[in-house]
Amino acid sequence: MSAPDAVVVGAGPNGLVAANVLADAGWRVVVLEAQGEPGGAVRSDRGVHPDYVHDLFSAFYPLAAASPVIRAMRLEEYGLRWTHAPTVLAHPLSDGRCPVLSRDLRRTASSLAGFAAGDDGAWERLYRLWRRVGDDLLGCLFTPFPPVLSGLRLAARTGPSDGLRLARTMLLPARRFGEEHFAGEGGRLLIAGNALHADLGPESALGGGFGWLMCMLGQAYGFPVPTGGAADLTGALVRRLRARGGVLHCRSAVTRVVVRGGRAVAVRTEDGAEVPARRAVLADLPAPLLYGRLVAEDDVPARLRADLRRFQWDFSTVKVDWALARPIPWTAEGAHGAGTVHVADGVDDLTRFAAQLAMGRVPDVPFTVLGQMTTADATRSPAGTESAWGYTHVPQEIRGDAGDDGLSGRWDEREKDVVAARVEAGIERLAPGFRASILARRVLTPPDLEDRNAALVGGAVNQGTTSLHQQLVFRPVPGTGRPRTPIRGLYLASATAHPGGGVHGAPGANAARAALRAPRTARSPRRLRPRPFLG
Repeated sequence: MSAPDAVVVGAGPNGLVAANVLADAGWRVVVLEAQGEPGGAVRSDRGVHPDYVHDLFSAFYPLAAASPVIRAMRLEEYGLRWTHAPTVLAHPLSDGRCPVLSRDLRRTASSLAGFAAGDDGAWERLYRLWRRVGDDLLGCLFTPFPPVLSGLRLAARTGPSDGLRLARTMLLPARRFGEEHFAGEGGRLLIAGNALHADLGPESALGGGFGWLMCMLGQAYGFPVPTGGAADLTGALVRRLRARGGVLHCRSAVTRVVVRGGRAVAVRTEDGAEVPARRAVLADLPAPLLYGRLVAEDDVPARLRADLRRFQWDFSTVKVDWALARPIPWTAEGAHGAGTVHVADGVDDLTRFAAQLAMGRVPDVPFTVLGQMTTADATRSPAGTESAWGYTHVPQEIRGDAGDDGLSGRWDEREKDVVAARVEAGIERLAPGFRASILARRVLTPPDLEDRNAALVGGAVNQGTTSLHQQLVFRPVPGTGRPRTPIRGLYLASATAHPGGGVHGAPGANAARAALRAPRTARSPRRLRPRPFLG
């Protein structure tokens, strides 16, 4: 067999999207994955209880549902089926009130009117703004920076004056965004809680824009899940790739990108084999790992090495999976049908949580994002039960414990139990009887997450902070916001590239398109007929 046109390092969603885009163009593509199965942070298992499916990392996919990259691949033709919880998201409070985000606009607005008169109208105005600019905004988000075509369309749609106002709105911290638009706590909680899906606390610039974006995606698309588990999304991408002749090898860890004459020409695997790449190498792994481990030091410019020393990871993550004997007994009615539930008692609690993280302290009262997976997909566990998980953030570098348990980041069994107990206490406060329903539990700390997926360095699930100083032309380092690297033929296809984290495929697609546009230094690839999976 002749050498492939491209080698893709890593079979996460971005790597698989990149491979599919190249295969669509007729390139011969080989994907090499270190783990025993593809998917990166889009995988599922039955490791908690044999009757329960749990997603190991990511679980809800509003960005995938909205992504023009994913939608264009028509993955439904390769077995993917989306399903939704009755409502998208809820934020129950200890007094029984509960703002609810629903795909039904009137239901969302009505839930916010219960907090303050007029907040229903405020939500509807924000959604009308989304309907006006959302497609172009997503176009700006999912294409390389600067997003010329989408940016021009957005500018024409808004005009200079409204365009500046939109830019200001997107840069607002979540707290200020909420205060400007809502009189009551309900809308403010939806914005601030969604901002903290990343690492943007209520006082962080860009948090309001990110929180609004996530809320509008939920309003327009919901937070869908793949029927059967996250692995079904990966499976559809793999089946599509194989139908186009692409080859996937798992348990094939790449240890070196081979550079000759300033160009990436091959990769070397841990068993010493060299896999040539006629046209390109695309790396679906974090930039610090690519340049720090896979590329020889002499091939990395000194300025890039210096910039990477300033690269900032996002907060670490602790995730708790539960097999529950029954659905969670929330006191607030609005939380029962929600796929995603936020556990925190107010925006001030979110600020306190974020401040403790900023000080390097493990929060004593964690903000928890909770997934009710059987509520969203009945196939995940037996009837009348619930497959559930909750994740919270901890500092990358722990300097102390905001509680009284002396947590230090050793993440031994005692520390796992302490963090899980704090998470469960918050849920129990809003759903008395929750703990009694637990049949089995798994606690995944930052080292556990990284062990299962080396790209999640220190449990950083977004591959770098979402903060403004590491976005656009600053991601992953000050430069162009594009997937090209200083090494010809080598492209960064991971979430450390613009536009960053989330399962939307944009970094992979951007890298593949950059490779396709590059000047040809070898003979043109011939268009292949689909062939069976090899190897």
